[in-house]
Amino acid sequence: MAGILDGVDQRTRLAGANRLELLLFRLAGRQRFGINVFKVREVIQCPVLTQVPHANRVVRGIANMRGKTIPVMDLSMAIGGPPLTDIASRFVIITEYNRHIQGFLVGSVDRIINMHWESIMPPPQGSGRSSYLTAVTDVDKELVEIIDVEKVLKEVVGVNETVSAGVIDDQADRSAQHVLVADDSLVARKQIERVLNEMQVPYTTVNDGRAALKLLKEWREERGTLKDWLAVVITDIEMPQMDGYSLVAEMRKEPVLSEIYVMMHSSLSGGFNEAMVQRVGADEFIPKYDPDDLAERLERRLEDHRNGVGHVAA
Repeated sequence: MAGILDGVDQRTRLAGANRLELLLFRLAGRQRFGINVFKVREVIQCPVLTQVPHANRVVRGIANMRGKTIPVMDLSMAIGGPPLTDIASRFVIITEYNRHIQGFLVGSVDRIINMHWESIMPPPQGSGRSSYLTAVTDVDKELVEIIDVEKVLKEVVGVNETVSAGVIDDQADRSAQHVLVADDSLVARKQIERVLNEMQVPYTTVNDGRAALKLLKEWREERGTLKDWLAVVITDIEMPQMDGYSLVAEMRKEPVLSEIYVMMHSSLSGGFNEAMVQRVGADEFIPKYDPDDLAERLERRLEDHRNGVGHVAA
């Protein structure tokens, strides 16, 4: 256990090889869950929590961590399970998502495993808890479920999804342009779609990097060239089958696809991630989720595209 707790925040060096490390944990039962180590800052024994009046019932309290006040959410409750009991013996996974730091109360922490994104599969279709899953994988012949944390945060904390007045140029004609969006989170896709709909720009969405690359190659065969039509690819980083880093790296190998401008839109943050974005050849990194920020950057990009500006090779 000490090795896990001491090593989590140093083990983030697999990006770019379509690999990841998952921190495995359990909630109220035997089912194992996973979270990308990239998003984990620390794993600690649950500290004393201070109750917050009128807070969402999923928030079990707040903790003071190195001078910062951090909300601690019961992840079991957040996905429709029973509340965790005897919380003093439980663990808190301190994470950074969407520009915010929060803790997730979990039952126990198992270990860290090194995996290939091709082993991470989309969740099975259905109702119930599966609606909170963004992916699944197999570890030791046992199903591991990866939770859609963006959906949890939206339901518990809430997210501003409205673009402020005046950010979008209502006079611009974007009908001849197109945007491709790749993101495995339904919540994230809907957030991006809302901005694109307000901008009145045509778009296509897919669930992962492999599907995006396949579609790009199909479009290339149909059209011959894409840069005059496809203004930008907006891609998440964490996705089943093929992550965003690998998608961009594959695009840059193809003469036609290498000309396409790419924005990486991710809840992962930090200087290392921004350096990786540049290393694989993406044009821009946008941390999730600020609708004004996304709209402003898209506005600039679409205007540049209308003026003939594409990806500039390093």
